[in-house]
Amino acid sequence: MSKSSIGIKNVRIIDPYNDIDSVLDILIENGIITNVGKDIFSQVDNRNIVVIDGTDKILSPGFIDLHTHLRDPGEEHKETIETGMKAAAKGGFTTICSMPNTNPPVDNSTTVKYILDESKKFELIQVLPIGCVTKERKGMQISEMWDLKNAGCVGFSDDGDPIYNPEIMQTALQYSEHLGLPVINHCEDTQLSKHSAINEGKISNRLGLSGWPNQAEDIMIARDIELAKKYGGHLHIAHASTSRSVELINDAKNLGVNITAEVTPHHLTMTDSWLLGHQKNTDVFASLGIDAYDSNLKVNPPLRTKTDIYSLLTGLKEGIIDAIATDHAPHAIQDKLTTLDDAAYGINGLETAFTLLASLYHQNMLDIVEIINRLTLGAANIISNSIQKPKGIIKGELADIVLLDLNSDFTVIGKDFISKSKLTPLEGLTLKGKVILTLAKGSIVYEENNN
Repeated sequence: MSKSSIGIKNVRIIDPYNDIDSVLDILIENGIITNVGKDIFSQVDNRNIVVIDGTDKILSPGFIDLHTHLRDPGEEHKETIETGMKAAAKGGFTTICSMPNTNPPVDNSTTVKYILDESKKFELIQVLPIGCVTKERKGMQISEMWDLKNAGCVGFSDDGDPIYNPEIMQTALQYSEHLGLPVINHCEDTQLSKHSAINEGKISNRLGLSGWPNQAEDIMIARDIELAKKYGGHLHIAHASTSRSVELINDAKNLGVNITAEVTPHHLTMTDSWLLGHQKNTDVFASLGIDAYDSNLKVNPPLRTKTDIYSLLTGLKEGIIDAIATDHAPHAIQDKLTTLDDAAYGINGLETAFTLLASLYHQNMLDIVEIINRLTLGAANIISNSIQKPKGIIKGELADIVLLDLNSDFTVIGKDFISKSKLTPLEGLTLKGKVILTLAKGSIVYEENNN
């Protein structure tokens, strides 16, 4: 892909890698950032450069998603590596970590090589594979973790399922201690969750559904923290969703445990009351809306309560939760067009992540600097032992950037998604905040109205 030449003037650059938050101009020539400063376009010959007016817009380093399900190999009817990469670029992500619950699972170097080779064909964004903790993700036997690291994996997970056996988790953490890569656990005690479709509480009672208690997550996080305290390693908590999880993670960090955590945009912005069918947080006694029992809201872990959201937001602000990750989990329509109990877990996340997060900014619940930090530096730090840490928006670097408009309306229309999956519980909602332009490795990989 050819390298891009472009200028942006009067744009607010928020760059957590270099602690920059200032209105500046930026010049990119043949993919390289050649100048960053004040009034640079009055000093250079820019006749052959398209200059974008960045007034009231934000320029950030490219986002990093630690948790993307690409479905490829094996479920290419839901997503392919190519469509997932393009959807990520539209969402402002220039690096994504692909989860290993594919078919076959990513438990061997051959499958890792396939993902890396396939992703490089398209010259879009960077794809970093996460390998399985156990062979075939069956939870019985540790995978060849050294081989997976050498093949290019940046972490280990059996995501989609928990690492249920504590002895297996112990061994994985001991390997992690030597390999320097995180063990990413999907924390769910399935004997408590019972694969329920919805959070346990007033809403599940109202809808007549079995509930998934917070304790199903909390108990496994507590177990993993105890193992990490004794055996070391880097423990990473995927998609934290409960108030108690934030407390446990904070306590562990204060004790010196090497623990990090992520939270998703949907767990920060939607509660279980959305299942009453109004596309917003609603009182339990409200009448059911036409979209009640919407299977597009069935996610794992389930949407929780306002109390949990408040704790998660506090965790982000205080640095207890390190990163925001999408848990992009696309599905075909037949996976969701069924009863709530029978529908698949998962939500389309890449193309709506920033818009949902911008809604928190507009409600004065999160500062935009905090949001960008958790999408860039916070995520990069978690996988810093296996990637070269991004250098940010500085002169001499390949442009890996995203241009954001916080104030323009964005109406969510599933059929316009680049992802193969067109399903979303946000269908028809108009929110403020969108991605305008994404450059990865010096090339334009997404441009609004040109994709």
